[in-house]
Amino acid sequence: MGGYTLIEHATLATRNTLRVDARAALLAEVRDASKLPELLDFPVVRSGRLLVLGEGSNLLFTGDFQGTVLAMATSGVQVEQDGGVARIAVAAGERWDDFVRWTLGQGYAGLENLILIPGTVGAAPIQNIGAYGTEVAEFIESVEAWDTQEHRVAILDHAACAFAYRDSVFKHQPGRYIVTAVRFALPRSRELRLDYAGIREELARMGIDKPAPFHVAEAVVHLRTRKLPDPAVIGNAGSFFKNPIVDASLGEALKREHPELVAWVGSDGRWKLSAARLIEASGFKGMREGDAGISNRHALVLVNHGRATGAELWALAQQVIAGVQAKFGVRLEPEPVVVGG
Repeated sequence: MGGYTLIEHATLATRNTLRVDARAALLAEVRDASKLPELLDFPVVRSGRLLVLGEGSNLLFTGDFQGTVLAMATSGVQVEQDGGVARIAVAAGERWDDFVRWTLGQGYAGLENLILIPGTVGAAPIQNIGAYGTEVAEFIESVEAWDTQEHRVAILDHAACAFAYRDSVFKHQPGRYIVTAVRFALPRSRELRLDYAGIREELARMGIDKPAPFHVAEAVVHLRTRKLPDPAVIGNAGSFFKNPIVDASLGEALKREHPELVAWVGSDGRWKLSAARLIEASGFKGMREGDAGISNRHALVLVNHGRATGAELWALAQQVIAGVQAKFGVRLEPEPVVVGG
């Protein structure tokens, strides 16, 4: 069919980076966003559950999905306005890492700290992806989406997106918006963000004393490659747990009791704790039960050593959550979306 392809009883094993062998009752791969209203009006789609899927790098299937999985496969990058700050419209189906590398090649700044994050451009604002002291929300001007409630194309400006730490309006109103494009405002130059998680030290190792954005990107690639397992080698969804944010009183109490814990104090006075250190201190780093495990390289990463089911991976994640809460009184939350049957 023009603009999209439909597959019944489709395997999703190659469409999620945890490599869970789940299936969808119907898979719809969309190449033309203007065909969404037509596709969504099909009775089988309209009457059942709907899950929008990018590269599957931020979800865990705990069973087969009894509904329609909509995979955005749209493409296109358009510079709508150039100058000191460029406005760039990007189709939701573009790979995030490809887009970041394109911006660096074009001489734009801002996204260098976000290189090598798996997923699609359309998924970036939903999660408000972030790494190495930068969040994508800083550079999003607006998000274009199909509003399934009002049956129209909606343009949500930055304020309407309600961005927060790993959060957005798209999470608070799940299923309402299908992101079709993202507009970025990217400067030609800006102060580089270097004071996070070893970037300056890595630049020094590289022999760079006057870094440009592409140098920072290279340093982040080195850091991520050393710390995080490659989904192409072992199934994983990157950081599986959010860094918990707690009130200052609890943060100070935990730091007194556990001086080794890592934390950052936010502008609102609350403390963001390192989930990785909490997990490691609770004894879970490198743990394995069957083919479900916690990476021995980074305690935030849930890994599939081979044939772990989604249910087995989720059971292990719940063990980690319970163990950290028992030891520290802090409840971890998963970053990925957990999707049941």
